Amino acid sequence: MSDKVREVLSRLSLARQFMLASLLILLAGMLIIGWWVGQQIEVGVINRTAAVTALYVDSFIAPHLQALATQEELTREHLAVLDELLRRTPLGQRIVAFKVWSPQGRILYSTTPALTGLTFRVGPELGRALQGEVASHISDLREAENIEERKRWDRLLETYAPIRQTGTEQIIAASEFYQPVDDLQAEILAAQARSWLVVGAATLAMYVLLAGMVQRGSDTIARQQRELHDKVVQLTALLEQNAQLHERVRRAAIRTTALNERFLRRISADLHDGPGQDLGLALFRLDGLVEQCAPCLTPGRDGRPANVDLNVIQTALDNALQELRAIATGLRLPELERVSIAEVAARTVDAHERKTGSTVALNTDLVPEHAPLPVKITLYRLLQEALSNAYRHAGGAGQRVRLWTEGDNICMEVADAGPGFDPASAAQGDGHLGLTGMRERVELLGGTFAIQSEPGRGTVVGARLPLAQVMSDE
Repeated sequence: MSDKVREVLSRLSLARQFMLASLLILLAGMLIIGWWVGQQIEVGVINRTAAVTALYVDSFIAPHLQALATQEELTREHLAVLDELLRRTPLGQRIVAFKVWSPQGRILYSTTPALTGLTFRVGPELGRALQGEVASHISDLREAENIEERKRWDRLLETYAPIRQTGTEQIIAASEFYQPVDDLQAEILAAQARSWLVVGAATLAMYVLLAGMVQRGSDTIARQQRELHDKVVQLTALLEQNAQLHERVRRAAIRTTALNERFLRRISADLHDGPGQDLGLALFRLDGLVEQCAPCLTPGRDGRPANVDLNVIQTALDNALQELRAIATGLRLPELERVSIAEVAARTVDAHERKTGSTVALNTDLVPEHAPLPVKITLYRLLQEALSNAYRHAGGAGQRVRLWTEGDNICMEVADAGPGFDPASAAQGDGHLGLTGMRERVELLGGTFAIQSEPGRGTVVGARLPLAQVMSDE
């Protein structure tokens, strides 16, 4: 049952759940307040009726009981007077039973003559009357003294009132009288009905006002939620578009890495086959002219022999050819598609050692056998540039290269024991690619690039390249 209730509640909106909970709370509050007010009305009506009756007793009956201040019994004359008062007065006709109690719990007078002279236990209400209070309640007539009343009634209003000696506060006896509860009950029910009507109307008004406030708040929240949902949908669409554009740019950058190397290889070939061949031919023909003009000592316009100028031109062309070949060699990338990551690193280090005559410590443990071509190209260029910088700025001191794998990433570290520098103030774009170029190459593949260095503590160039992401894009 509780699961069904929870299931039904879960289908309701928060506003409806709140209204249902507030209705239950208001109903519970109404019932509690209504019951309490009803009880207070009943007590008030009973006390008012008892107070009026007690005032009657004190005004008309108490003067005839003053003899009890000096004696313990009432005379026949006093008993007759009491009978007459209860029989002929209007209020006396409303009292169905009347008793006079001594402080010791003995009945001195009763409308039931058989009870006169009998002694009973002093109950709480009688005790309060003997203490000077008026005590009243609706009795179910279960006491032993109510044997005659039980024969005619089920319930009666029972009232105890103190009887004082005239002019003093001394209590000489207590009176007990019973009244029918029909009229009293009708008055109580009418007053309680009015109180329930007021409490119910107030509760209904509070609920209606609360429902209106909650409904307006719920409508506002619902409108804002719809607006927020529309904005989220628009933002989600924009984010998806941005993600698609970013992915397209990243894929294009990865393809560009390999494409750039093809362009560089073509440029290298063009330099070798074009200007390089022309310079070579010019040197070849110039060598012949130099041999023919070796004995020529005729001075030129500047006063120098012609063979001296030919030697200068030959040296300049030779130097230009060597520089052009070096540039073409640097632009041309070795065949990397069929070699492993470890072989790429070994080839780069070997070329650097042969070129500079320095020594590089290489560690390629735990690197994958296969990797995408863009990753190989980037690693080759990074190693080439980082080692070149280490040799140029650190003199090749403490050069070491380390490659390893972390998850789906291949990591590279090139370090030296040179003088170091401040990366924040280092010049960008030096050498072939410079630090900026290395960083851009790594970030094009979605990797990270970092430099750790400070004056006097050497330099560490590190890069992390994702393998799985690049493989999925090839």
